[in-house]
Amino acid sequence: MAAPLSPSTYTVADMEQPGELVGRALVIVVDDRTAHGEEDHSGPLVTELLGEAGFVVDGVVVVASDEVEIRNALNTAVIGGVDLVVSVGGTGVTPRDVTPEATRELLDRELLGISEALRASGLAAGIVDAGLSRGLAGISGSTLVVNIAGSRAAVRDGMATLGPLAVQIIGQLSSLEI
Repeated sequence: MAAPLSPSTYTVADMEQPGELVGRALVIVVDDRTAHGEEDHSGPLVTELLGEAGFVVDGVVVVASDEVEIRNALNTAVIGGVDLVVSVGGTGVTPRDVTPEATRELLDRELLGISEALRASGLAAGIVDAGLSRGLAGISGSTLVVNIAGSRAAVRDGMATLGPLAVQIIGQLSSLEI
């Protein structure tokens, strides 16, 4: 029988919590290589940035660039009742970039201002990928769904732009009587 751990062999640290909880979020990474086992660089970054913005991230789901897989992941998130779904990747111009098509079918209302703000902010910061993004944003039920381009620079800039907008929208959606 192993001896119990003495208090000097481990430490417990308080985790820093955001000032105010905004809501629950889910991250969907759309990338063929990551879906087939390569290391995910986008999911941890988006999770960190969402945490800084006051969101509790329920998880990161990785899917291939397949319209059905993307749609299923988005539907699962919305049915699961998260306040925000951020998909990363699959918004470009190649035939495998089908995230906007999968997202469009799910949205009850599109929020053109958010997707345009993400593109404009990225372009202003010199992020070419952001300007090429066909990403969408909108509401599905009571969930805000946003597509962001997959490059690290586009993710960082996009999350900085999205944070205050998401807080405002989620606040409005949560105040509605349903």
